[in-house]
Amino acid sequence: MREVREAFARFWPLTRGDRRWLLLIIACVIVSALAETASILLFAELTDHALKAGSLAAFWGPAGAWLGVAVLGAIVGYLGNSLAVWTAERFVLRLRASVFRHVQELPPHFFQKHRQGDLVERLTGDVEAIEQMVVSGVVGTVSALFSALFYSAAALWLRWDLALVTFLLAPLFLVSARRFAGRIRTAAQDERTADGAITSVVEESLGNVVLTQAYNRRRAEEKRLDREARAWLRASVRGARASELYEQFVEVVETVCVLAVIGLGAWEISQGRMSLGQLLAFAAFLGYLYPPIRDLGQLGLTLTAATAGAQRLQEILDAEPAVTDPAEPVRPWPVRGWVSFHGVSFRYPGGPEHDALHDVTFTAGPGEFVLVTGPSGAGKSTLSKLLTRFYDPTEGVICLDGVPLTDVPLEFLRENVALLPQETLILHGSIRENIGCGRPGANEKEIERAARDADAHAFIGALPDAYDTEIAPGTAILSGGQLQRIALARAILRAAPVLVLDEPTTGLDGPAARRVVQPLRRLVSGRTTVMITHDLTLAPDADRILVVDGGRLVEEGTHEELMARGGVYAGLAGPMPADAETTMRLFPQPIP
Repeated sequence: MREVREAFARFWPLTRGDRRWLLLIIACVIVSALAETASILLFAELTDHALKAGSLAAFWGPAGAWLGVAVLGAIVGYLGNSLAVWTAERFVLRLRASVFRHVQELPPHFFQKHRQGDLVERLTGDVEAIEQMVVSGVVGTVSALFSALFYSAAALWLRWDLALVTFLLAPLFLVSARRFAGRIRTAAQDERTADGAITSVVEESLGNVVLTQAYNRRRAEEKRLDREARAWLRASVRGARASELYEQFVEVVETVCVLAVIGLGAWEISQGRMSLGQLLAFAAFLGYLYPPIRDLGQLGLTLTAATAGAQRLQEILDAEPAVTDPAEPVRPWPVRGWVSFHGVSFRYPGGPEHDALHDVTFTAGPGEFVLVTGPSGAGKSTLSKLLTRFYDPTEGVICLDGVPLTDVPLEFLRENVALLPQETLILHGSIRENIGCGRPGANEKEIERAARDADAHAFIGALPDAYDTEIAPGTAILSGGQLQRIALARAILRAAPVLVLDEPTTGLDGPAARRVVQPLRRLVSGRTTVMITHDLTLAPDADRILVVDGGRLVEEGTHEELMARGGVYAGLAGPMPADAETTMRLFPQPIP
């Protein structure tokens, strides 16, 4: 129960906006329980005065009262149940939004450690489980407690001695529920983990369907899904068996109690100490009493199972963002675009024991096109993550116009530093929406101008629906290079003073890359552009080249200066071959 209490305390504050509705729901629950109690007492009166005596005159009064109580109970029950569903869904909406908001603040390495499908399952199924604990659980507990209280009081009023005898068996429900709780909690944890694994396998397989088909991995993917599905099956069956065993045990206990009451009641009637109506009413009260007691036990099992979802969700909520807004942020200012690294070192959390960057210092000014290159794994892309403040340096300071980034509000920083990441990020929607999200509120002409500058307008206009063409990640109607140019148009439209391009020519051949870079160069007037790339055919366009190797800035200069030095950069660039020589290397003559 400690886990239940901790989870409840963690998520109960999210009900703050709905607690008045919860009180109204509880009031409806109490009135409904009172109405059912009154109905049973009226049934006893009808039995003793109308049915047993065969008097129609004695029928109308209790019958009318019973009907009135039933109508009142139905109206109140409908209002209470409808309000309970509305309140529960509002809680789910609020909780999911809270978790989703937190997830969006987490650093990239968090998503590398967790499978995307499992995170989706936590934001859906696990959120629903917590609602069962916090909202439905509270309403169910109050309903069961008041129902049991009213039915017990009525049974004691009818025959206190028989009631006390039957109450002795009531603790069996709670004891049995505690005995089954451990099995159900373990099964629920395994089932939710398997749910996330199944979602992950399906999502990964569908996202890599080309790889699956090209490498004949269909059977391997089917085996992966079968393995996770069987784990889910085993956990689900274990949980269902435990719950069903509890249900059947409770049914037997209830039957024993009712038979005991009927037997004692028959003896009491034979002795003239109890009427038939009283016996039927007493049996009815017990019939109504045991379900709430059983529900309390079942509710304990539900809460136990819900803790599995709560623990998985708390793992997300306990993950700390890598960066946060400063406690005393600087005021917004008209950013010019001076970017400077001062002795910057960085090591990824939970990563290798060596620095990804070590003691890096450089400056880039407005209108300057700086190209950053180096071997794979040298730390180039880490620069972009630090400049857009996905992480803060382990040592050193990064400044924008001389202001440390740690003093700049995140939203303001990312409005003024536009990032085109290495992965081509495409949203589900039209081409217009994909480009326009770079600057919400941009008009048609501005979107089209950005597309022209990214060398994308021509192929967009050739599509049947032009800018209204619907696209999605991995869409087949556009090539990888075309999707990259749409992403580049998005970054151009943002018109930020600082533009960070991480491998922007991925998927583009040399001529296409130059068609993108040349108009981009015209746009960088007054704007700082940092391009991280291994494609050195773009190097002659750069005002300055930074060479990173082993996390260190080892060379700096223009293309001509670095080639003349014969250092790391010259080794990466190599001789620039003629087209014919390149063709000869790519397509050698067959060996005789």
